[in-house]
Amino acid sequence: MEEIQHDVTNYDASQIQVLEGLEAVRRRPGMYIGTTDIAGLHHLITELVDNSIDEALAGFCDHIEITIHSDLTITVKDNGRGIPVGLHEKTGKNALEVALTILHAGGKFGGGGYKVSGGLHGVGLSCVNALSEWLKVEVRRDGKIYNQTYARGIPTSEVVEVGTCEPDDTGTCVTYLADAEIFDTLNYQYDVMKQRLRELAFLNAGIRITATDERTDPVTQRTFCYEGGIRSFVSHLNKNKELLHPEPVYFTAKRTEDGEETASVEIAMQYNDGYNELILTFANNIATHEGGAHLVGFKAALTRVINDYGKKYNIFKDKDTTLSGEDIREGLTAIISVKLTEPQFEGQTKTKLGNADIRPLVDGAVAQGLTQFLEENPAIAKTIIDKCVTASRARDAARKARELTRRKSALDSTALPGKLADCQEKDASQCELFIVEGDSAGGSAKMGRNRVFQAILPLRGKILNVEKTRLDKMLANNEIKAMITAFGAGMDDDFDESKLRYHKIICMTDADVDGAHIRILMMTFFYRHMRPLIEKGYVYIAQPPLYQIKRGKYEKYVYSDEELNDTLNEIGREPKPVIQRYKGLGEMNPEQLWETTMDPETRIMLQVKVEDAILADELFTLLMGDKVEPRREFIEQNAKLVTDLDV
Repeated sequence: MEEIQHDVTNYDASQIQVLEGLEAVRRRPGMYIGTTDIAGLHHLITELVDNSIDEALAGFCDHIEITIHSDLTITVKDNGRGIPVGLHEKTGKNALEVALTILHAGGKFGGGGYKVSGGLHGVGLSCVNALSEWLKVEVRRDGKIYNQTYARGIPTSEVVEVGTCEPDDTGTCVTYLADAEIFDTLNYQYDVMKQRLRELAFLNAGIRITATDERTDPVTQRTFCYEGGIRSFVSHLNKNKELLHPEPVYFTAKRTEDGEETASVEIAMQYNDGYNELILTFANNIATHEGGAHLVGFKAALTRVINDYGKKYNIFKDKDTTLSGEDIREGLTAIISVKLTEPQFEGQTKTKLGNADIRPLVDGAVAQGLTQFLEENPAIAKTIIDKCVTASRARDAARKARELTRRKSALDSTALPGKLADCQEKDASQCELFIVEGDSAGGSAKMGRNRVFQAILPLRGKILNVEKTRLDKMLANNEIKAMITAFGAGMDDDFDESKLRYHKIICMTDADVDGAHIRILMMTFFYRHMRPLIEKGYVYIAQPPLYQIKRGKYEKYVYSDEELNDTLNEIGREPKPVIQRYKGLGEMNPEQLWETTMDPETRIMLQVKVEDAILADELFTLLMGDKVEPRREFIEQNAKLVTDLDV
C-alpha cells in the first residue's frame, strides 16, 4: 500500500475561502437554482413570481405581470405592498439593498411579514440579482417611487427616490438581464413559462397573472384568472376526458393554534373513464413532485373511505373484497394544495413535503368531505366503485400475466423475445436498442448495425394504444410484451432502472405520417408505464433522411423539404440532380441506413424529454384519447409544426 503523504506546507488558513455575499451564488449557481440550462433560466422568473404570489397570499396583491422583452430582459411587476425601503438597523443599509444582496434575508423568517410563503429560503430576489448581468428594481410605496440598479449582484447606485405616485399605487417591479456567463442559453420558452403561471393562477383563486412575450409579431399575451381555483384546475386537466361525474368534488380544512391559522388544505378531485391516475400535490404553491405527508394522508383516506362505503352498502359482491389504492385511483384526477406557516421541504428544490402533522389534516378533510359526497350522490358513488372493482379484476389478471413472465425469465435462459437481434456488449451504458417497424426495415437494420453495441427489435405493425387499453389487455399484446422483456426493467411500480439492458432506446420509424403515429404510440406506452425511461433521458427518436440528392460525384442526404430546397438552390437546379425520395426505411440498403441513421459519428437523433408533466398528460390525452373533435382542432392548428412536435 502506498504511503500517504502528509505535506501541509501548501495548505494553511489562507486557503480556506469564505465566499462573501452573492459570490457564492455565482460560483455555485446549481446549489441555488438547480441547473444553469433552460430550466435554471426559467427558475429565475419563478423565484420572482413566487415573491409576488407570497404578497397575494398575505392579501396585498391581486395582479402580477411577467414580460419577456425583445432584448431578452425580463420584467416581473406586482401591485403588492412594495419592498420596504427604510434603514435596516442591523446592517446599516437600506432594507431594499439588504433584500437584494444578502442571502436568506426577507420578511419570511420571523413570522411577521408573511404567514404563508413559497419563497421559503429567502434567496429568490438576491439569487436573481447575483445571476443577472444587470438588474433594476423599482418600488412604489407611501406615495413615492424608489429605484436602485445592480451589475452581477453589486449595487451601481444607491436607493434613490425618483418620483411620486398615488398613495394606493404600491408594488414592486424588477427588470433584469440573465447573465450569459452563467446560463447556457437566454432563449426563454414562452409556453413553458405560461404553463407555470397558469398553474399559479389555478392554485390561487382570483389572482390575475398576465404573461407577455414581446419577441413575437404581433406580441403574444395571455391573462390567467380562475375564480374556481383548483376546481377549475381539475376541470382543465380533464377537459378531453369522458367524466364519471359532471363537477369536481371539492373540500377544504384548516388548522388553528391560539386563534391563528397555521395550516390549510384544499382538495379537488374528479373521476374519468380512463386508466391513468393524475394526482398533483402542492405546498405553498410549490409543486411537490415527490409527494410527501399530504399525499400519504390523501391516499390513505381515499382508500379507506371507498372501501368502507362499498362494504356498508353491499356494492361488493364478495363481502371479503378490499380494493387496493391503485384500483381506487384508476381514472382519478386530483389536486392537493396545502398551505403552512412552517413548511419543511427536502432541499432547495422543494420536491417533497416533510411536515408529518399535515397528514392528519388532509386525512380528515378527505374522510369527511368524500364520505359526505358519496352519501349525497349514491348513483355517482356506485359508478365510481364499479369502476374500481373492474380495475381490481383487471389488475389481478395483469399481475398473473406479469408473474408468468417473471417465472419464464427466471427459468428460461432464452427468455428474450425471438425477434430481438441482441448486441454482444453487456454493459447497459454502452448498449443501444433500435425499435423498428416491419420486417423489411428490421432486415436492413440488422445487416447495417454494429452488432457489438447495437440491438434491433422489429415490431409488427402499430402497437396497442395504451391510453385506451386496460392493463390486462395491454400485457396480452405481443409487441408490448416484446418491448417489456427486451428492456428488462419491468414497468409501472415494478420498474427497476438498474435492470435496464440498454441506455439508449431509439425509435426508428419511417419519416411519414404512419411512422409518426407509431412513434406517438410508443411514447404513450413509455410515458404511462415506464416514465423513468423518459425522465432519465434513455429514449431517443432516430432521424432518417427524406431524400438523397446525387449529381455526378456529388451526394447528399437531406432531412426536410426545406433543406432539399436550400440544397437545390445551392448546387443549382439546371444541372438536374437525381433526387430519391425515401418513403420508408426499407427502401434504404443496410449501408445507407448505417451511414445516415445509425452511425454514432454521423447520425442525428432527438432525445425525448418531458419538461412539464401536466402538459405531457394533456398532449397524450388529446392525441391518443377518445375525443375526436379536440384532436382535429389541435392537428388543424399545428399542421405545419407536426414534424417539430416535441413530446
